Amino acid sequence: QRQLVESGGGVVQSGGSLRLSCAVSISFHSINAMGWYRQAPGKERELVANIISGGTTNYAASVKGRFSISRDDAKNTVDLQMNSLKPEDTAVYYCHADQYYSGRILAYWGQGTQVTVAS
Repeated sequence: QRQLVESGGGVVQSGGSLRLSCAVSISFHSINAMGWYRQAPGKERELVANIISGGTTNYAASVKGRFSISRDDAKNTVDLQMNSLKPEDTAVYYCHADQYYSGRILAYWGQGTQVTVAS
C-alpha cells in the first residue's frame, strides 16, 4: 500500500493552471515536512514547495508567486495549485513526506504524476 498517492497531472497550455493533490496515509502528527518535488527529463529531482511542521512554507525561486502549497488536515491531503504555467514547468511531479518515527526520519515518495505544459 502506497502511503502517498498523487492525482491531478495532465496537459495544459502555457499560462494555464493545474491543481495536484496528494492523498497521505501517514499520520500528519508524525510528519516533519511534506511537499512536492519535480524531475524533468535529463535533470535532477528538485524541490518545488514544501510545508514544514509548524506551517512554514518554502518555494523554489522559479515557482514563487505562481504556485501555492496547502494542506488539509481533515482530508489528509497536501495540494499544489499551479498557476501561470510555463513550458519549463513540464516534469514528473512527486509528492514527498518525511516522517519522524522511533528516533529516525523515514522518507516517503509517491509514484509521480506527469505535468506537461504546451507552448
